[in-house]
Amino acid sequence: MRVDEELRAETLKWLEKISQIRFSGDREFVENINAYINDSKYFLENSDLIRAFECVVWAWAWLEIGRNYGFLEVIE
Repeated sequence: MRVDEELRAETLKWLEKISQIRFSGDREFVENINAYINDSKYFLENSDLIRAFECVVWAWAWLEIGRNYGFLEVIE
């Protein structure tokens, strides 16, 4: 698999996983997570694969930090 194909596949995989998670809590955390998800999709649509992957990683970082420090609640 070529690097660009692998990067696209990984980005899509992590976007799919984060889109299945329901969470609520601190408005700023929720807004930032959603903004990074939307940015990732935008960059993916425009074949800017590095930025797309970076954005999905940041979305996950905000989610994990928010959950670990009690700013977010993940709804199971």
